[in-house]
Amino acid sequence: MQITNQKRLAARLLKCGVNRVWVNPDYVDQIASAVQTDDIREFIDEGWIRAKPIKGTSRARARMRLEQKRKGRRKGQGKRAGSANARNPRKNRWMRTIRSQRRVLKDLREDETIEPSQYRRYYLKAKGGSYRSIAHMRSQMSIEGIQFQGGDE
Repeated sequence: MQITNQKRLAARLLKCGVNRVWVNPDYVDQIASAVQTDDIREFIDEGWIRAKPIKGTSRARARMRLEQKRKGRRKGQGKRAGSANARNPRKNRWMRTIRSQRRVLKDLREDETIEPSQYRRYYLKAKGGSYRSIAHMRSQMSIEGIQFQGGDE
């Protein structure tokens, strides 16, 4: 039983492709005998002929990947397309460390933990790259006899 023409007519009426036309297998005989567009329209109204839903692309895998990336996974050698400096520039790393160190030094000067002359000395040391981090800078200062308020060291 051939229902190619009927499917074509149904596709035109349903405004979809021929492959999306679904025909109820119980009523194939009646549908095959239909010749006119009005007959097909009637079958669509009765629910014998329908348009299948559009298949989308599932985002489940993409969401899972994104979740993994947020956790810091999938950053191995094979996923890298730039040099280490392109991905995390030295300049940006330096700016992050020096700005945080200078902020801490400024706070220490303002709450008079260190004197302006000491501030200038540590500022220049920080500028010279003597300290890896704020913790390193504080430990060096405490070695040199500076007492911090709030029991940091």
